Amino acid sequence: MDNKPTPSLNSSRLGVHQSQGYLNYYVEVFGDHISAREAYKDLYGMEAIHFYLIHKFGWLPRDVKAMSMEDIRLVLSQEMAGWSLPDEAKSPLPVLPDGF
Repeated sequence: MDNKPTPSLNSSRLGVHQSQGYLNYYVEVFGDHISAREAYKDLYGMEAIHFYLIHKFGWLPRDVKAMSMEDIRLVLSQEMAGWSLPDEAKSPLPVLPDGF
């Protein structure tokens, strides 16, 4: 019996990882939104999210920084509801080159 991955399995794997990357990107861009909303100075992306979670919930920095992106998305899910990427963040996302 041949146990090699099939092209469709690899295509599914690629899709899962691309989707995960896009979700992480959305969270990081949401950090820019939080920074603007909260009037943070020189904190953007994940730094703004970490700072926000530390202050909102009183969590320790080491605990916030140890959170997975999946957990951060869960904690922020209600705040992210209805939010969409700003136009400047919607530029075409990269696609893997042939032969990668």
